[in-house]
Amino acid sequence: MIPPSGVPGTTSPARRGAALLTAWQPKFLLLALVWGLSFVYISVAATELAPLQIALGRMATGLVPLAAILLLRRGRLPRSPMMWVHLSVAALLLNVVPFSLFGYAGSMIPSALSGICNAATPLFALGFSLLLLSDERPSRGRLIGLAMGFAGVLVVFGVWEGFAGAATTGMLMAVSATVCYGIGTPYVRRYLTGTGHTTLEMATAQLLTGTAQLLVVTPFFTDMPGPLSPSVLLAVTALGALGTGLAYVLQYAVITQAGATVAATVTYVIPVVAIAAGVLIMGDSLAWNHPVGAAVIIVGAALSHGALRWPGRGRAQSSRSSSSAAARSSG
Repeated sequence: MIPPSGVPGTTSPARRGAALLTAWQPKFLLLALVWGLSFVYISVAATELAPLQIALGRMATGLVPLAAILLLRRGRLPRSPMMWVHLSVAALLLNVVPFSLFGYAGSMIPSALSGICNAATPLFALGFSLLLLSDERPSRGRLIGLAMGFAGVLVVFGVWEGFAGAATTGMLMAVSATVCYGIGTPYVRRYLTGTGHTTLEMATAQLLTGTAQLLVVTPFFTDMPGPLSPSVLLAVTALGALGTGLAYVLQYAVITQAGATVAATVTYVIPVVAIAAGVLIMGDSLAWNHPVGAAVIIVGAALSHGALRWPGRGRAQSSRSSSSAAARSSG
């Protein structure tokens, strides 16, 4: 048998492993970079646009590349009215509300701090899954990881200094966005998995419903923006076209080549990228407790999702990825 490489014989496991790394590692790093930079784009867009307008812009520009890919692959959108109802709820929880909340946060706190708050997403996703899904089982490692992660959130907030000021409000907005992600994840698993549609079809439909919701709501709560600077236009376009469109393609490729468990670990890299981008690009300054809390959150999330092994216990069952994960930027 002639392998695809053209070399006769059987490829050794080591060479297959090296080829696999070469295939998915660049995509993984680019995905982390795209999602980590999203918080910089939000901060830039927030200088001239209202949060709802930012959310609408990124949804619309994210829809375009996904719809184009769907047409090229001759995909089909769902036809069931009830499925569109569930898609509307998913879009509200995973796109419309959190995107708007991150828009508010972007005008109040540094982009790096928004990225740190976003690191709590897998914690809320697992927490609500344990509460709402019967097939999710708590384990010692998961519960310890959740407790550690939420303790990290308190460290980021600096609870010993009290809850007051615009910074606290901005962080509450960002964390509330991750709560929406956490509720939306089990909702999608319960009502939108096993439908016979591909992830691309469901993601495109979800963005379509979310864009329609924002088109209806935004004019009632915002004024028409004035002429936008090139930097804001570029930031909004990058949020959608890169943070949703390109990110979907990259995530799908990583899942295909390395598996869903490996793809899910990008969540732990995004805060690192967000902090670096915020400090180097935006000139953000952070208190000592922000990166320390971020590290605690990441370790807790890794423990709760089985990416780290708790001493004396087997590896925890990885949480299942939702079909809507590609329909949103992780931030």
